Amino acid sequence: MPFLALLQTGCLIVLAILLVIAAWQDLRTLNISNSLPLSIVIVFVVWSILGLVTGTLIAGEVALSAGCAVLLFLVAAAGFAAGMVGGGDVKLATAVALFAGPSLLVDFLLVVGIAGGVLGIIVLAGVPVGPVANAGEATVRGRLHSRLSYGPAIAAGGLWVAAGLACALK
Repeated sequence: MPFLALLQTGCLIVLAILLVIAAWQDLRTLNISNSLPLSIVIVFVVWSILGLVTGTLIAGEVALSAGCAVLLFLVAAAGFAAGMVGGGDVKLATAVALFAGPSLLVDFLLVVGIAGGVLGIIVLAGVPVGPVANAGEATVRGRLHSRLSYGPAIAAGGLWVAAGLACALK
């Protein structure tokens, strides 16, 4: 494997580490630091430059990835405005969508949806998830109104994307 391709794989490893940190941070505090999505965007820029230099990416693919991220941001921002999703979740999902691009965006959203559904079922079952979720909520109605840490679901989708991209680099 050429050195630049190895560096590109290293970017995917850094992405995975950042996603795990974001999931853990969201589980502990129900907050995702702005530095994590920003770091993911920086890693994407480096990954893209390496891909353009090695010939594994073309400029059009990078532009389409940016377009997908903007589209996802607009939809997620509408969810934030409606109070359905947190701002950190919007930023994290948008940053990961850069890596997903048009070829993996549907996969990313599907994995996020499935992982989020599993988290929701766990919360409805009464398992405490996060620092304030389910605190003193004994009824299903009370648990429906508790906040859900969605960072782990986004991280699961991002890890799926990273694995798919790593397989494509071989």
